[in-house]
Amino acid sequence: MTTAIDYYFTSLSPYVYLGHSTFTSLANKHNTTIHYKPIKLAKLFAELGVLPVKQRLQARQDYRLIELSRWSKKRHLPLNLQPAFFPADPSLADRCAIALQQAGQDVSEFVGHVLAACWAQDQNIADETVIRQILTSLKFNTDSIVQQALSSEIDEIYEVNTIEAIEKGLLGVPTYVYQNEPFWGQDRLDLLNDKLSE
Repeated sequence: MTTAIDYYFTSLSPYVYLGHSTFTSLANKHNTTIHYKPIKLAKLFAELGVLPVKQRLQARQDYRLIELSRWSKKRHLPLNLQPAFFPADPSLADRCAIALQQAGQDVSEFVGHVLAACWAQDQNIADETVIRQILTSLKFNTDSIVQQALSSEIDEIYEVNTIEAIEKGLLGVPTYVYQNEPFWGQDRLDLLNDKLSE
């Protein structure tokens, strides 16, 4: 029986930010391994015909902000609805997460710090300096991780993760896949908990 959860995400998503701590706590409670699978969200959106946030109907943009505000309160997490650096390129952060996992390191704190940098601290996660500061603060070998993150090997894994997401018919991030069953959205974590409790 599968005892791991495939975690499809990108470091730029506010919904990943809002669910990340709850999700990792849930996985720990059930003693379940997390396979971190950052994806190129723009490529998934292009496949699905989903418009970037700022190109969507104004009504959808407005309702998105209402929902984000609600979930920020529910999760007791600070959230800047209009972050200074959004959208930003999350690829270096995503690739560092892959590199950390490949090195056998715990990825959860790094991802949590990157998400908070964007959505609570108004930092530019596309800036290598910001990513280096986070890695250093967590006592990782910063130069080694960044060098590995920029390698073709890590980019290939990033691409494979994205193709997997497309082939599995995933609709966005975060998506948690457990025993081949997808749970799309951090608002589905209660349902994932039910599944893990079976």
